[in-house]
Amino acid sequence: MPMIDVYATTGTFADKHQLAVDLASTVMRVEQVPDIPMFRKNTAAFIHELPEGDLSNVDGDSNYVRVQVLTNAGALNREKQLALVEQLTALVATAAADPTLPDRTWVLLTEAPDGGWGLNGHANTNEELIAAARAQIASLQGQTPQA
Repeated sequence: MPMIDVYATTGTFADKHQLAVDLASTVMRVEQVPDIPMFRKNTAAFIHELPEGDLSNVDGDSNYVRVQVLTNAGALNREKQLALVEQLTALVATAAADPTLPDRTWVLLTEAPDGGWGLNGHANTNEELIAAARAQIASLQGQTPQA
């Protein structure tokens, strides 16, 4: 259930809400989690707009975008890492209507340690998250959850 944070100078994106939806949908699709409420309701993107001058590289350039994706540990193998970085970079450039933005887009993939993913007031292990997902799938199918 990834959390996505995007940081950019104010005015970079015309439709921040649609970008957030697209980012969350893309991460969920690349991660290949089941399309169930547990994941749909808890995969979210946050667009953070920074005032002009609050972002700079060493040369003083401020036309960069930073995308940070937090997933549970082990959620992304190398193939998924590559796909996610490529697709999120393309989404950001498209949302900014700037075909040169991929050269200035940083994507950081971060993993929460096992037990470091809080949901519903509980610090979940990966095993607990998987069990919760299986229980929800079984419930949606009208079955008894399998261990």
